Amino acid sequence: MAFKLPDLKYGYNALEPSIDARTMEIHHSKHHAAYTNNLNAAVDGTKLAELTIEEIMKNVSGQAMAVRNNSGGYYNHNLFWEIMSPNGGGRPEGELLKAIESAFGSFDDFKTRFSTAAATRFGSGWAWLVKTDSGLVVCSTPNQDNPLMDIAEVKGTPILTLDVWEHAYYLKYQNRRAEYIEAWWNVVDWKEVAARLSR
Repeated sequence: MAFKLPDLKYGYNALEPSIDARTMEIHHSKHHAAYTNNLNAAVDGTKLAELTIEEIMKNVSGQAMAVRNNSGGYYNHNLFWEIMSPNGGGRPEGELLKAIESAFGSFDDFKTRFSTAAATRFGSGWAWLVKTDSGLVVCSTPNQDNPLMDIAEVKGTPILTLDVWEHAYYLKYQNRRAEYIEAWWNVVDWKEVAARLSR
């Protein structure tokens, strides 16, 4: 297979109480696994199987919807797991904090803007902190779209993301998406986000 489901760098219960173990287990082993398997099926026997996930998404507008949805689902979840940690939370430091303050005025203003993007994304989708040519930008995308895709309204390199599909929070939070968003800040791995900014 061209693409493999990544192992998590922490246990399914490691992000409790912010994200419960059962949600993590189903989200990773069922939902993310399905995107991985469906992506492999969609690219099997084509030249896409020889490309990186980023290369596929760069020209996704010319691909079948199965490629668009599953390449996004695969990439988005890979990033989502990476930017969380049981030792997360708090505030960013150094160059990342400077970049956030430059773009949004303060960390608190950034946090409010990001939370609003996540809370107001209608239906299923994602909120993003994106590195663009003009600096950091907050946006959201529907379904499994992301800022690396050529169809995105805001294009750039994602360095932070939050999954606001109902499967990401419904077992614990039901319809209380805002409560899930607030709890999620406690597990953000700012060191990983900073590393992605510097790359």
